[in-house]
Amino acid sequence: MCVRQNVGLALTVLLHRLNSVLRGWCAYFRPGVSNVAFCYLSHYVWMRVVRWIRRKHLGITWKQLRRRYCGGGWWLATEERELFNPAKVSTTRYRYRGTVIPSPWPTAA
Repeated sequence: MCVRQNVGLALTVLLHRLNSVLRGWCAYFRPGVSNVAFCYLSHYVWMRVVRWIRRKHLGITWKQLRRRYCGGGWWLATEERELFNPAKVSTTRYRYRGTVIPSPWPTAA
């Protein structure tokens, strides 16, 4: 999504496309996946979008980038959209059902 050919896109369009992919990926892998994977994904996506912005605006400083695209903070957002943060997705673990699962073998009395 953040390749060289998409530098002409507006940030809101890029965030809309990325958010839909990230939400679907996080919803699919939410059960049983480690929170570390979501934190890594969050960091990776943030770095890729920041690199995309820096390619789009050559010579932009970090201070200008934060003021223009992050609202003074560090998370990317525009007036309409904010980059989806996979690190804030809570993972759900599998429920232990060891005694409830029926055994296919007969029990010896």
